[in-house]
Amino acid sequence: MLLKETDNSPKKVANCKTTNGEVDCCEEYQVHDELVLEREKYMLQAKSYQEKAQIYKALGDPTRLRILHGLSQGELCVCDLAYLLKMSQSAISHQLRLLRTLKLVRYRKEGKMVYYALEDQPILKILQDDLELR
Repeated sequence: MLLKETDNSPKKVANCKTTNGEVDCCEEYQVHDELVLEREKYMLQAKSYQEKAQIYKALGDPTRLRILHGLSQGELCVCDLAYLLKMSQSAISHQLRLLRTLKLVRYRKEGKMVYYALEDQPILKILQDDLELR
């Protein structure tokens, strides 16, 4: 997307002061074309940000974070996770469904048991960096 090249002269901006009187935005509107065009190369599509925001939202829930942490060393069945986190299987299953929808975990069924594992390595990297896993 190219910026309008017609008129890039500074324009007066309406009042942009906060309640305490500090200015919290540019007092003149003037786009710095070169900077914006350079940064635009690194921007993702809006849908990508929505997907990433959902992942961070999932990581923002303590129960889901504990589940992911529990799975960081390898797969566990729902019973094991419930016991480990001192929660009901129903509560764990509910959270696992959301994590599965977000493609953060995968499952496999073996007889009457359902086992879960982390879906991809980026989640493990985030957990390792943040929770100092070994």
